[in-house]
Amino acid sequence: MSLDSITQNIDDAVSDFFDPVATTVGDIVFYTVPVAGTELPLIVAWLAIAGLAFTCWFGLIQARRIGLALDIVRGKYDEADAPGEVTHFQALTAAVSGTVGLGNIAGVAVAVSIGGPGATFWMIICGLLGMASKFVEVTLGVKYRDEHADGTVSGGPMHYLPKGLAERFGRGGARFGKVLAVLAAIFILFFGLFGGNLFQTNQSYAQIASTFGGEDGFMASSTGAVFFGVLIAVLVGLVLLGGIRSIASVTSRLVPAMGIMYVLACLTVILVNITSVPDAIGNVFQGAFAAEGVAGGVIGAMIVGFQRAAFSNEAGIGSAPIAHSAVKTKHPASEGLVALLEPFIDTVVVCTMTALTIVVANPASWGEAREGAGIGGVTITSDAFATVLPWFPHLLTVAVLLFAFSTILTWGYYGLKAWTYLFGRSRTSETIFKSVWSVFVVAGALLSLDSLISLADSALFLLAVVNIVGLYLLAPIVKRELNSFLEYVRTRRTADTDEAARAKVTEKL
Repeated sequence: MSLDSITQNIDDAVSDFFDPVATTVGDIVFYTVPVAGTELPLIVAWLAIAGLAFTCWFGLIQARRIGLALDIVRGKYDEADAPGEVTHFQALTAAVSGTVGLGNIAGVAVAVSIGGPGATFWMIICGLLGMASKFVEVTLGVKYRDEHADGTVSGGPMHYLPKGLAERFGRGGARFGKVLAVLAAIFILFFGLFGGNLFQTNQSYAQIASTFGGEDGFMASSTGAVFFGVLIAVLVGLVLLGGIRSIASVTSRLVPAMGIMYVLACLTVILVNITSVPDAIGNVFQGAFAAEGVAGGVIGAMIVGFQRAAFSNEAGIGSAPIAHSAVKTKHPASEGLVALLEPFIDTVVVCTMTALTIVVANPASWGEAREGAGIGGVTITSDAFATVLPWFPHLLTVAVLLFAFSTILTWGYYGLKAWTYLFGRSRTSETIFKSVWSVFVVAGALLSLDSLISLADSALFLLAVVNIVGLYLLAPIVKRELNSFLEYVRTRRTADTDEAARAKVTEKL
């Protein structure tokens, strides 16, 4: 049997197993009710309502405290003896590397293909609301993290749900929190596998095959897909061995560079098509509130926008607190404020830039996707760039690979923390997870985009249900932590002012 036949059989076997599973699971998780002529998945509404509730409870914190968040990232309130492993900036970039990635490039293309330009508006709204949810969960993640004897830290919903609920409600809360924690760990593993691992490999391979493969080229074949998957798996396995310090070291360099390059390319396409921008923005607002549209009018555009924004920024699902818990700080709310920048960067800035790039460039592949020829993905975004920068798909391929690689690394760390919570924290246990995680990378190049999105969305929203229940119950604790940190900031500012005044007096003398 030839190598091509073997790889084709592997390709068929993977698809035959995952495709029907994806359909069945998606039908169960996204149970819908009829609303305004379309079907509204109740689980999507759950995530949106949580963001609105936390926005109100914390007094529009995403607008009122964004300046303070930037000061914290710059290290203004750092303390040399604070426990933790990484700086505020490194924790932010490590977490952003798990959100800014192919969800922004490929996920946005899916959104505007299914929901039309109007889905962009609802993605922005979801991102703004998600800033409050992210603040709550990350504050809890740092407050209830476990600090190990070797200096490493473990955090996330597996830790703050049982500890926080025990603190508030006693033994009954502890038991309920334990159930939620186990479920959260399981769903983190599943979403990490399908959204943080396989989806990234799938879309990076799609970009490689589209740019370099051709219809009959090696990279477009099953053998090329397997080869690509194995190569990425080996690289991921090597970096994962270094832990969060290794991941943070890589992502703190990759993420800013990738983000700047990508946004500059989006701006180039938008500026070249500047005369089309007013119409594009008009289409976004018109599609957001249209009575009828690609996916059932306003409700349809809202559903698609919220689904893809949630997939991209992960606000409210409990993943980001795992990375942020490693931060060096004595004040949990300080990192919560840093974390609220994530959905803004990810969704309000990067996703919006991608959507506008596609809408103003209007590539043929986008029109075909809207007419029902598949849901598209990264190739639509690539084609949009090619309308202005014919050479950019090659550079985008590099960016896609780096985005995908950094996301797989970060979600590998998230998955490892969930795995060790369920199966114990030992060298053997960690090695087993890292090996399984790396091997599964290969399957990402073989699955269909439809199946991956269905499976990833299902795991993501189930995780959101579990996590947000805990966030509602623990919100008063977060409020106390915020007030405590704001008092600390006022004290520091007063001390700094007094010191500056004394320095001036001394200078005059």
